[in-house]
Amino acid sequence: MYKYLVPGLMAIVASPALAGGIERSPQSMNILFQQGNYLEMGASYARPSVSGSLATVAGTPLQGQPTGNIARSFVSGSLGLKGDISEQIAYAIVLDQPFGADTLYPSGSALAGSLGKVENTTLTAILRYKFEGGFSAHAGVRSSWTKGTAEIAVSPVLNYALSTQTDQAWGYLLGVAYEMPEIALRVALTYNSSITHTFRATETGVSPVPADTFNSKLPQSVNLEFQTGVAEDTLVFGSVRWVNWKQFDITPPDYAASPNPLSGGAPRGPLVAYQKNSTTYTLGVGRRFNENWSGSVSLAYDTGNGNPTSNLGPTGNRLTLGLGASYTIDNVTISGGMQYARIGNATTTLGSQFSKNSAIGAGIRIGYRF
Repeated sequence: MYKYLVPGLMAIVASPALAGGIERSPQSMNILFQQGNYLEMGASYARPSVSGSLATVAGTPLQGQPTGNIARSFVSGSLGLKGDISEQIAYAIVLDQPFGADTLYPSGSALAGSLGKVENTTLTAILRYKFEGGFSAHAGVRSSWTKGTAEIAVSPVLNYALSTQTDQAWGYLLGVAYEMPEIALRVALTYNSSITHTFRATETGVSPVPADTFNSKLPQSVNLEFQTGVAEDTLVFGSVRWVNWKQFDITPPDYAASPNPLSGGAPRGPLVAYQKNSTTYTLGVGRRFNENWSGSVSLAYDTGNGNPTSNLGPTGNRLTLGLGASYTIDNVTISGGMQYARIGNATTTLGSQFSKNSAIGAGIRIGYRF
């Protein structure tokens, strides 16, 4: 059961994460528990549809105007290697893009030209030590490279632009796990630390202040992942992921200190901030149909980040259905997955309303044992 069903799970994790904040990957530890030496490559595509209407923008004729679809499609990739140093010690190295954002208010819509973009690449190195009785512990370090750009076009209220250089910063992870391979049981708990980036900001459109750098944290998180065989050739799997999105904000110094006419001239504060932390619950079933083919179906719910949201990321909670299939021949497993998400309502800091939105995603992953 363990030999054939676990590769089949890769079908569902091949798809992008449609979760809270700016998350695009759940930073799963699945690769660390693959048997033997293992190499995998993956790519995913997502096409969100996020639109709404502006409630009011002081001094402009934009009230009630439609935004058009402001969420842009994106592609992300990953590369992972897992190996055994001894019977007790294993390692994994993962290169992926766990965070990112890409929004653009289209031409002819309200706030046309306003955009926000965050690009991130992360390299993670992990060691795992197996104890007696099925227990193990793992720990690792992460190197993160992140940069961002933003523009806000609300004539005549504000025409603002921000760009940052790519900043590199470090984080770490710690975890424990318990396994019973004879029934494909595994429970793994992993803590991922926050990563603090220091960006040098280039800002235009507001009065300059002396500081030209600011800090932004990629948030800490906790992952609980589990799976177990429940019948011959059938596996139940799932996860609970908590992310401390209240830690994350983008607060460029000039923008934050400039007066906001919509709030009586008080300082604007953060360009992007979240009101709530998010938790994502996932539950699914994997089934081996024969020695080559496996499939999976899963349901996930993300609690969202509360209201009001940023105008550069106006999304609420999410309910996601995922389907996957994998084909294994000799030492190669090819997996494909699809997801469809319903995105909950959101209200922005300008009072704009976003509702009845959705996203689709698809991915492919190739794994090779050697």
